[in-house]
Amino acid sequence: MLPALIGLTAAAAATAAGYQTMSPTGQWYGRTFCRGSAGSRQIALTFDDGPNDPHTLKLLDVLAKHNVRATFFMIGRYVQQRPDIARAVAQAGHVVGNHTFTHPLLIFKSELETRTELLDCRSALQDAVGEHSNLFRPPRGGRRPATLRIARDLGLETVMWNVPSGDWKNLPASAIEKNIAQRLRGGDVVLLHDGSHLAMGFDRAQTVIATANLIPQYKDEGYEFVTVEKMMPCRQPLTPGISE
Repeated sequence: MLPALIGLTAAAAATAAGYQTMSPTGQWYGRTFCRGSAGSRQIALTFDDGPNDPHTLKLLDVLAKHNVRATFFMIGRYVQQRPDIARAVAQAGHVVGNHTFTHPLLIFKSELETRTELLDCRSALQDAVGEHSNLFRPPRGGRRPATLRIARDLGLETVMWNVPSGDWKNLPASAIEKNIAQRLRGGDVVLLHDGSHLAMGFDRAQTVIATANLIPQYKDEGYEFVTVEKMMPCRQPLTPGISE
């Protein structure tokens, strides 16, 4: 009986540990930012996997129409392909963050590979937009202790989310809006996608539509849309070597 119990306990622990590598709000492996103050009237919209032609630009039009600033976590290789779109995002006043260079699942990458992914993305962003935030979001949320340690060593603040939209499943805008509405309580970081790691030009029209519908709805309910930096308890410094 005792060996069986030990085996079950070990299996449960392994399952929990595996869950924590991908859980957006899990904190077992190190501190990450996944939400603001519970019950606040702030919402942070975040968009992953851009820059993407043409949907990132269409999102910029929607955000400008409603005078909203958002946070964009960009893939370095796409930044190199379309630096003009990355610059447009930054010039519009949005926060630009690091989403690695090629969008790998970092839990399967060596420490050297992880560091290279982050540094190469930083370099691409620096070339395209100049100074930018020190925010980093691991692809698919995958991280382990070494991932977070390397990010800290590079002066990066790891940002997750607490409200998934499900838009990566290519859902219609109505379903994206419903997913968000079911989880939104205030002080939330919402995960959306303006692009895809699969290809430049990936269709994110439904995300654009959902964003256009959500912003006026929640503004009317008294919510304020802010960047992740503004939602954090204090503004994080820019990446090392980049002047304020």
